[in-house]
Amino acid sequence: MEKRKRHRTEKTPSEGKKIRYAVVGLGYIAQAAVLPAFRNAKKNSELLALVSDDPAKLKTLGRRYRAPLGYAYSDYAECLANPDIDAVYIALPNHMHKEYAVAAAEAGKHILCEKPLAVAEKDCEEMIDAAEKHGVKLMTAYRLHFERANLEAVEIARSGKLGEPRVFQSAFTMQVKAGNIRLGPPRLGGGPIYDIGVYCINAARSLFRDEPIEVVAFSANNGEKRFEQTPEMMSCVLRFPKERLAAFTCSAGAADTGWYQIVGTRGDLRVDPAYEYAEGITWELTVEGKTRKRSFPKRDQFAPELSYFSECVMAGRNPEPSGREGLADVRVVRALLQSAADRRPVRLGAFERHRRPGLSMEAHRPPISMPPLVHAEAPSSN
Repeated sequence: MEKRKRHRTEKTPSEGKKIRYAVVGLGYIAQAAVLPAFRNAKKNSELLALVSDDPAKLKTLGRRYRAPLGYAYSDYAECLANPDIDAVYIALPNHMHKEYAVAAAEAGKHILCEKPLAVAEKDCEEMIDAAEKHGVKLMTAYRLHFERANLEAVEIARSGKLGEPRVFQSAFTMQVKAGNIRLGPPRLGGGPIYDIGVYCINAARSLFRDEPIEVVAFSANNGEKRFEQTPEMMSCVLRFPKERLAAFTCSAGAADTGWYQIVGTRGDLRVDPAYEYAEGITWELTVEGKTRKRSFPKRDQFAPELSYFSECVMAGRNPEPSGREGLADVRVVRALLQSAADRRPVRLGAFERHRRPGLSMEAHRPPISMPPLVHAEAPSSN
């Protein structure tokens, strides 16, 4: 069952105060998007601490964003013991999410965690259970659940304008630089399926408003040295109830692209770019031969999730996208990896999800500019 019993000692700050965060991990996504987003979330969210083993990052970024506290990873327990810190934003490599999230829950800190929630289903479940046991909130940082272009796409698919949605297809590719952690082995959450394929999975689940029941996947590798530990790309097909199919390809060795298309019995909607946060999003809607185009300007996609999570913490509400939403995608990732390894389709068990993204979640914040990076670089070479 999706509904879970709330722990009686749930931590709920007094109404009106700001939620004070420690950002754990100061790599590319933290520096390019998370830290600048606090400016657009300042009504209820405050950056108080940074956690990194890089002294230059702690000094420079602490000064830039007026974060008075800095901790090394070895001092994480000290960070969590600080009563002034209410929540952590985990922006660490995928295989580190569980350890740092469970420690935060045990210390009574709320957890906003980058996707994928963890590397394996059992790790996601441990994170969810730890949050419930210790009465704290856990949210998976799916920024597109707050972005208008994608939320309107979900609404169009749900409304019947396209007829009955039958087909989802997508491609999400980039040229990942050699040596980037995203090219690590899948057991550590490396590879294109964990890094960017999860966006395609989440989009298909949101647009079909259902969970896949069977998957099949193929991996490919062009033999370059940078792909020694992980597939270069994967092509995947997901079978949904009512005989609907979703197909996508994700690659760490192709030019930058990221789009999806949902096709129904009366029309289709194509969103391109679909998964981007550094530029605007456009879509093209065709119904019974008539086409309409629309553009959505660039906006800050990270501040809305920060503000929303802080609202949930202060109000004692369970956030969505929840830990269960993160688990829903990770179980599909794991099944796809198994399918590619075994060269056969893999069936998935029943998995209930009743809450889906909707327009009520939309929040607009002005765009941010790319700040100077400190000992970090973009993953793509394009």
